[in-house]
Amino acid sequence: MVAAITARGRGLAALLMLVLGGNLLAFPAAGADGLDEAEALRTSQAAIGRLVTNHRFTAQNGQPLELAGLRGRPVVLSYIYTSCPFICPTLTASLAQVVRIARETLGSDAFSVVTVGFDTRVDTPERMRRYAVERGIEDPRWYFASGDAATVAALAAETGFLYVPSAGGFDHLTQVTILDGAGRVYQQVYGPEFQPPMLVDPLKRLALGMPMAGQPLADLLSRVRLICTSYDPKSGRYRFDYSLILEIAIGLTSALAVLGFVLHSWWQGRRTSLRPRP
Repeated sequence: MVAAITARGRGLAALLMLVLGGNLLAFPAAGADGLDEAEALRTSQAAIGRLVTNHRFTAQNGQPLELAGLRGRPVVLSYIYTSCPFICPTLTASLAQVVRIARETLGSDAFSVVTVGFDTRVDTPERMRRYAVERGIEDPRWYFASGDAATVAALAAETGFLYVPSAGGFDHLTQVTILDGAGRVYQQVYGPEFQPPMLVDPLKRLALGMPMAGQPLADLLSRVRLICTSYDPKSGRYRFDYSLILEIAIGLTSALAVLGFVLHSWWQGRRTSLRPRP
């Protein structure tokens, strides 16, 4: 009787959390022993700044995939299990929409996306391929990765992702991890659905923090384009904000005018001091 009441209580708690929008945790089955949300969040946040080592997976096309091979650009990392009936598909659909916006804003090759199947007994490359096809994802820089249990567990530990088996599925944090170009955990994004700035803005900050290389002018123009790109919630897209360019131009002009005045005053004073006295 007590067990039945406990199970019912857990089921109501899970339903209440979803209804109220507290959807950080996925609850595949009512009554299952799940994760402690506070502990899951602490573990996730503790991973920020941690270097993720190289791990070897198999992509959905059957080709080897090494995380080290994606270094040099940010990586958006998500975790799913293909038999998940609701939360994982919702997360993937939301992520796909935001990834399209991010590519429009930052460029088609500005970052990579890796979705790892953590139900290693089921999430084979073929299952991951079908999972992507069923959701219409054809992004060439989006990899749906399969790996053995030890590899997936090691990556999850480094990125602060917790998951435990439950009746009919898994309890897990709905987490998207952003890695910087060096492979360090830069930011965590939570929830099965999120607004574009939650993903695009961290990627913009990473892009602006990259060292200048190659063509300085092209790099400067790219930075200005990123700085002057703002999110319009009405259209759900990022737009080029020309008012920011005007503000930047006015600021630079004012700074140059002040600098010119200071240099002119200094030069006039120097000429006066050097002029021979009668």
